[in-house]
Amino acid sequence: MINGLVKSPRVFTMDDLMRLPSISRIHFIECGANTGLEWGNVAVPTVQYTHGMLSCCEYTGVRLSLLLDMCGIDLKKAKFILAEGGDGSGMTRTIGIDNALHDAIVAWGMNGEMLRPENGYPLRLVVPGVQGVSWVKWLRRIEVGDAPYATKDEAVHYIDLMPNGLHRQYTSIQECKSVITTPSGGQQLLSKGFYNVSGLAWSGRGRIKQVDVSFDGGRSWKTARLESPVLSKALTRFNIDWIWDGSETIFQSRAIDETGYVQPSIRMLREVRGTRSIYHNNAIQSWRVEVNGEVQNVQIG
Repeated sequence: MINGLVKSPRVFTMDDLMRLPSISRIHFIECGANTGLEWGNVAVPTVQYTHGMLSCCEYTGVRLSLLLDMCGIDLKKAKFILAEGGDGSGMTRTIGIDNALHDAIVAWGMNGEMLRPENGYPLRLVVPGVQGVSWVKWLRRIEVGDAPYATKDEAVHYIDLMPNGLHRQYTSIQECKSVITTPSGGQQLLSKGFYNVSGLAWSGRGRIKQVDVSFDGGRSWKTARLESPVLSKALTRFNIDWIWDGSETIFQSRAIDETGYVQPSIRMLREVRGTRSIYHNNAIQSWRVEVNGEVQNVQIG
């Protein structure tokens, strides 16, 4: 159902939606708390724990903008939508109208098949570039309004505690981020010599433009290769060749997106955000290679 600031509130059945023109797009989805344990200090050992609340899939459905247009949305007054899920927790989220009208999808398919129950069957909202909690599953109602709705899960949860004690709300965009996955924490280099270092980069604001890799703790950087396809708001694989001489070293990756945004160091991020936050940690990840080949999670300025 779509209601609120529309001329013709309407209930859409699945048959209605399946008759409409559909689109399929590949996008990443990332939990707002991904890497959240690392705000204060090193907390977990491996990339699965530091960056694992992330995936990238192909979603199929109907443009939300089409449905809103069919209901006669009041574009002069509409500023936000409320997406309501049918789950037991009553998940509802405020979405900015720009996101709703730009590339949001009311999705019924995922990776070439109908949505599975755990992924939101029969419908979920796909909002590319926005934190995963806003991709409301088991979608049952959309309301159009002129102000944020301040639901329980966005008024006291999914907020950023700033150094001055204030709460920063409605910070849903997942900023440009990258991480080296091979080699990474918990892995072991068996001998000196050639290695192909690879990882993932993504940005909630568009395409990845460049990824740089450092093998000396950020003192110098080399540009990595981007593997195709490089899609908007999707995971992009990068790789670079490296010869390990057997000495201790720290390697990092730094992504830049098409807007020119450069992934920050943990020091730069903490200068603005402090250390008491949970969400939206997109700092550069550091891995240290010991002389015995063990790879460990570390933090450096």
